[in-house]
Amino acid sequence: MVTGASSGIGAETARVFAEEGADVVLCYGKNQAGAQETAQAVQAAGRKAWFCQFDIRLSGEIRQAVSRLTASVKGIDALVLCAGQNRITPLINIPSHEWENIININLNGPFYLLQAVAPLLRDGGAVITVASVAAHTGAPHHAHYAAAKAGLVNLTKSAARALAPRIRVNCIAPGITVTPMGVETTAAMDPDYTRKNLLLQRYAAPEEIARWIVFTASPAAGFMTGATIDINGGRFLR
Repeated sequence: MVTGASSGIGAETARVFAEEGADVVLCYGKNQAGAQETAQAVQAAGRKAWFCQFDIRLSGEIRQAVSRLTASVKGIDALVLCAGQNRITPLINIPSHEWENIININLNGPFYLLQAVAPLLRDGGAVITVASVAAHTGAPHHAHYAAAKAGLVNLTKSAARALAPRIRVNCIAPGITVTPMGVETTAAMDPDYTRKNLLLQRYAAPEEIARWIVFTASPAAGFMTGATIDINGGRFLR
């Protein structure tokens, strides 16, 4: 089950899961065309795809969507909390409604969905949250996003404690990735950012992040829980 499956890292993660032999529940908000495109990729890999639409900011809507899903899906092996949104606004200019919206999408929503889906997770299953390098570095032009992602890192640790030993919970913290949201972020940055800040001097491709998510969900990572994996091109070493 993958949130944000209509575009970006979420869509790529759904595709890689299908490539590795999994049927996939595709969660999305408004981008129905993107979700259908992802479903076609899943089905082209010979796997089943189900749609699960909800506004991730609304706990009641999430619970209703998950309840409807149980009519056709009886258990979940992996939950990937990938949906996210960013806004580029200097810290001192962030209006309260924008702060609340970004926190709701990036932190509250994943918590609501985790609560709703936890009873469906099979023994030995995995939860993967998707945070950001900004959770560790902070971000002067999107402080709300960075704060929410930092909260997601800690939610991962709390959930790992709460759901052990039945369920593993880990976090992936990507650097800037070439997705629609990532491209918007880079537009507000120093054009020489990669040379100055990243050892690999490039941004990540969505598939590079997706494959780490799928690995973390797999039995190959069976002794890892409560961890955060940083995939940022060497950002912390510059």
